[in-house]
Amino acid sequence: MESLGAALNWLAEWGFIFVVAGAMAAFCVRNPVKRRSLVRALLVVGGIVLGSIFLAAAYGKLKPIAGFPWSWASMKTSIALFAIQVESYHMLSSSGANAVAHILPFVELFLGVWLVSGIWRRYSSLAACLVFVGFMIAIYSAYRRGLKIDCGCGVGPPEEAGPTALLRDGLRFLLPSLIVTTGAFWLRKHPAASSATATPESTPAVQ
Repeated sequence: MESLGAALNWLAEWGFIFVVAGAMAAFCVRNPVKRRSLVRALLVVGGIVLGSIFLAAAYGKLKPIAGFPWSWASMKTSIALFAIQVESYHMLSSSGANAVAHILPFVELFLGVWLVSGIWRRYSSLAACLVFVGFMIAIYSAYRRGLKIDCGCGVGPPEEAGPTALLRDGLRFLLPSLIVTTGAFWLRKHPAASSATATPESTPAVQ
């Protein structure tokens, strides 16, 4: 599990480079067929990257404290510690923070699997955008109120809620989700030419 968590964290932190590079390459390609093929490949890679972000976040919130084995009891302890982080934002009551702490990791787990699966990618990537914007609003709110707290993202090393965390979330998380969402809707708007449609020149004359 540790190696899986490390792989997810690496992809969550650095996968945006592949998505941005793929988007730049697709933008430079002028041939419609090649561009469409490149966008399709980009969406597969982007879905895996975005899914890894949410899976890594869920893993970071659910993983047991060092020295404890994976079990429901150890995960409950980790969730209780995450509830303290949620409450430190001073945006919810104790009961509300506890409810969010118990629900959010499993929502992230579901969204991560959904993104990787590629099913209804337009909607899964759009949901990812909304979640990232919500996280960034919470971080900005904490920073504006002068709270010196861990952002509690669960991805990468601990990060204090502030400009650095916002820059990281915007560049590494929100940007690739916007690229994938844009690409998914673009692909929907530009379907592949039907093979049944033939040009007059390509239709042989009847003798």
